[in-house]
Amino acid sequence: MQTPTTSVPVVDTAARTHFDEQGYLILRNFLSPAVLEQAHTAINELVDQHADQLIAAGKRTDRLADAPFETRLLDLYTQHMEDAPVLFRAQLHLAGLYPLFFNAGLLDVVATVLGEEIRLYPNYSVRPKYPDMAATEVLWHQDGGYTEGDVADLRMLNVWTPFVPARVTNGCMQFIPGTHKLGPVPHERRQYYLEIAPAIVAEHRDRAINVELDPGDIVLFHNLLFHRGLPNHSPQIRWSADWRYQDATQPTLRKENGHLARSRQQPAAAVQSAHEWTRLSFT
Repeated sequence: MQTPTTSVPVVDTAARTHFDEQGYLILRNFLSPAVLEQAHTAINELVDQHADQLIAAGKRTDRLADAPFETRLLDLYTQHMEDAPVLFRAQLHLAGLYPLFFNAGLLDVVATVLGEEIRLYPNYSVRPKYPDMAATEVLWHQDGGYTEGDVADLRMLNVWTPFVPARVTNGCMQFIPGTHKLGPVPHERRQYYLEIAPAIVAEHRDRAINVELDPGDIVLFHNLLFHRGLPNHSPQIRWSADWRYQDATQPTLRKENGHLARSRQQPAAAVQSAHEWTRLSFT
């Protein structure tokens, strides 16, 4: 089954009702080409760093600077895939990612759900999903399953966007609409990820939908929505970013505090610029 989409702003009643009832909302062509270009530049900086590390370690002799965005990191590690990074997080304090995480239009949307006190939650990532690698096949889970404490009371909004077209063949996400209403459910530890107890998923998986998106599209979804990432059977990397916003008046239930993205109470305390973002860290 394919997912329904909407270009209606989340502030509209119909779109907000869809989010409340189904647990997600897709906004097509939301990110501008300029935001995407800056994000690409930042990701290329990360890949440059890995190219230089491989050369310094004597594992490569060139940076493959002219290789396509979709395959360069894969090509760099082709003989050493066991060492290939599967997630970037602490490394994301780059100028080119400020317009993504602190996007004014996106924060306007988030404010309609969470209010004007908004925290960039300390769980923001850029992920390269490699072809047929188990370590990048994310199992059915709730993001809240990775947080200890009373996650049912966390007022959060998750965001996901691809930097290459995300399709079934290269490992797009799947959602089970409405499952956020079940509240937190038991998860079991697997080799790489947590997984919702299979018996629970089995009751609902016939309603699963494919979330196929293009660069510039974003999907907003509830912290307790059942979702997973399909395996990537294409020859290229499926690059994506995922991050979360939280009501900043609440505790994070993590040791990290995140970063204030918008505040009416303390406007000067919010991250103000790309330069400031680069001077911060994952804390």
